[in-house]
Amino acid sequence: MKIIILGAGEVGGNLAQNLTRESSDITVVDTDAERLRELQDRFDIRTVRGPGSHPDILQAAGADDADMIIAVTNSDEVNMIACQVAYSVFRTPTKIARVRSTAYLDHAEIFRNEAMPVDHIVNPEHIVTHDIKRLIDNPGALQVMEFADGIVQLVCIKALYGGPLVDQELQTIREHMPSVDTRVAAIFRKNRPIIPEGNTVIEADDEVFFIAASRDIHAVMNELRRTERPYKRLIIAGGGHIGQGLARAVEHRYGVRIVDHSRQRCYELSETLDRAIVLAGNCADRDLLLDENIEDTDVFCAVTNDDEANIMSSMLAKSLGARKVITLINNPAYADLIEDSNIDIVISPQQATLGSILMHVRQGDVVKVHSLRRGAAEAMEAIAHGEERGSKVVGKRIGEIPLPPGTTIGAVVRGKEVLIAHDDVKIQTDDHVILFLVDRKQAPAVEALFQAPFSFF
Repeated sequence: MKIIILGAGEVGGNLAQNLTRESSDITVVDTDAERLRELQDRFDIRTVRGPGSHPDILQAAGADDADMIIAVTNSDEVNMIACQVAYSVFRTPTKIARVRSTAYLDHAEIFRNEAMPVDHIVNPEHIVTHDIKRLIDNPGALQVMEFADGIVQLVCIKALYGGPLVDQELQTIREHMPSVDTRVAAIFRKNRPIIPEGNTVIEADDEVFFIAASRDIHAVMNELRRTERPYKRLIIAGGGHIGQGLARAVEHRYGVRIVDHSRQRCYELSETLDRAIVLAGNCADRDLLLDENIEDTDVFCAVTNDDEANIMSSMLAKSLGARKVITLINNPAYADLIEDSNIDIVISPQQATLGSILMHVRQGDVVKVHSLRRGAAEAMEAIAHGEERGSKVVGKRIGEIPLPPGTTIGAVVRGKEVLIAHDDVKIQTDDHVILFLVDRKQAPAVEALFQAPFSFF
C-alpha cells in the first residue's frame, strides 16, 4: 500500500515509524527540512519538502498512484484542503484528515465528496478525552478499550500484592466467578509478554489484559485486585480542548475543578461548563493545590499542551497526596524517563491516534484497532466473512484456527451476544472477533486470516 503522510510532527512521525513496520510505501511531506532529514535517517521512507496542500507537492510525493493520504499537519484547514486536492486532482481512494476544531466537527455534513471530500476524520483530543473518561469510570484500570460499539471491553490492570488471584493459576478465575465469563488475553511481566495458559500463575506487578462483556468489567476487576472505591473529586490541569472536553464529559458525575493559567480562557470555560469550578492559576503552584485540598483529590489529570508542566504538576500533586495522577505526554522520550516515577498513568495522543488510523490501513474487514504498549502490541476487531468452504475462520472452532505466534482470540460478538473465547466456540459469518497481538508485526498474518475469499464478492 502506498501512503502519503502530510505533517512530520509528533503524530506524523509516529505514524511513519509504525507504518513502515507494515511494509508500506511511505512518503512524508512537511515544510521543515530538518525534521524530514531526521525521519529519513531513522526510517525507510521518502520525504518531500513543501506545503502538503499544493498539487505540485502532492504530485512530487506520488499522489498519482497513492492508495491513501493521511493529513495530520497542525492546521485543520491545510489538512482539509489537501484532501480536497487529492480527491479533485489525483482521485486518491482514501483520505484521512486530522480535524480538531469543533466548529467543523459540529457540521459533519460538510465532509462528503460534493463538499469537503474527507473519508475519515481523526480528532486526537476527542480520542484522548474518551480514553481518560473510561479510566475515571473504571478505578484501578491502566487502560480501557472498547469493541463492538461498547459491548465488549479489554482492560489492563496491575496485579497487586494481596490481590485475590495473585499467586494463583488462571484456571481458578472461573471458580471465583462462576456466573461471569472472562478471559485473560495477555500478561506482561517486567515488560515481557506471557501467553496465558490455564496453569499460568499471576504474579504481583503483572500487567494483566482481560476481556469481558462491558457489564461484567467491574466484577472481574474486583476479583483480580483489591476493590478501589469510586472516584469523586477530580482536578483537571489545563483548560484546552482536552481539559474542556473532559470537564464537560464528567462534571455531572464527579466534583470537578479545572485550572488554567489564562484568565481569558477561564472566563470562556466558566461560560461553557455547567458545574465544574474554574480556577485561574498555575497547575504546579503548591499553595493552589493545597488550597484546593489536593490530599482529598481522587484523580489529578494534567492535560496542558506543555509536557514539562504536565510532568512537574503531576509529580507535585502525587507528593501532596493525590490518590491517582494521569499525565498527558506528547514526547515519547519523556514517557521512557518517567516510567519508574510515581506517575500512575501516562496518556500518549500519538498512540491513541495511531489505532484510529491503523484500522483504515489494515487489509480485510478490520473495524477497530487499539495500539498498546507504545506500539509494540495491538488489539484488533475483525469481521469474519465468507462461507465455510473458502474462509480460513468461518466454520472453524477457535482451537482449530492457525493463529500467528503470540496472537489470542479474546471474544466473539454475535449480534448483541458476547461469547468469551474458548476452544470449542465456532466462528460464524459476520461474527466480530476480538484479537490480542503481543507482537503487532503479526498483524498482516492476522489480516490474511480474515480476508474474505473472492467467491464472497
